[in-house]
Amino acid sequence: MTVKNSDRFIVAYNRIEKLLSSKVDEEGYFPFYRLIDKVKIKNSVVRKYEDDLREFGDLRNAIVHNRTGIDFVIAEPHDEIVERIEQIEGKLGNPLSIGALFGCKVHTLQTTDSLSDALELMHENKFSQVPIYEDGKFKGLITAVGITYWLAGQTTKGSIPREIPTLSDVYNHEKRKESFEFVERDLSVYEADDYFKRAITRGTRLEALLITENAKPEEELIGIITPFDLLKIK
Repeated sequence: MTVKNSDRFIVAYNRIEKLLSSKVDEEGYFPFYRLIDKVKIKNSVVRKYEDDLREFGDLRNAIVHNRTGIDFVIAEPHDEIVERIEQIEGKLGNPLSIGALFGCKVHTLQTTDSLSDALELMHENKFSQVPIYEDGKFKGLITAVGITYWLAGQTTKGSIPREIPTLSDVYNHEKRKESFEFVERDLSVYEADDYFKRAITRGTRLEALLITENAKPEEELIGIITPFDLLKIK
């Protein structure tokens, strides 16, 4: 027997409503639109799909209240609407983590390494920044912008020095040494996106999110996310 789109829609809607209710600390019944208001405060997935969820609420009411019989409804959702609500239900119930999506081998360098080492690594891998360590501890990021500032500082003195500097020398020219944040591997991709957005509202810009097991600098780096990476997430 073919399942109607309206039936698939209502099943997905009910699951979403149950998921939202489970994320509300207060007791009692809340209408769907109030659940959205309450949960979106802390849930990045709900914030991202808030408009869709509100439209789903209106469509659900049309389906339920306009039903003229057990097997007949006036409002029958299109295929793309049903696929959309089922997709969002999946993202709410099991949001994709940054560890699963962006976990990879991270190339790092030492502060004692030369600038040429960083340039070669960045060129070969099309990196815009490289994490550097000093005595086994995370020091910061060497960025393309920081290298440019170093180079500009040298040319103002008349000529570029023949001696290749260490990354420690170049790091001193990084204007924004706190242009990153450590995040845990279980963070959802939508929460990661919020990190970059919040930085912009503060008038700053994050170059990258550095992924470790529990968001601690002393832990091994297991991935890096840049703003460009998150443009691929729909």
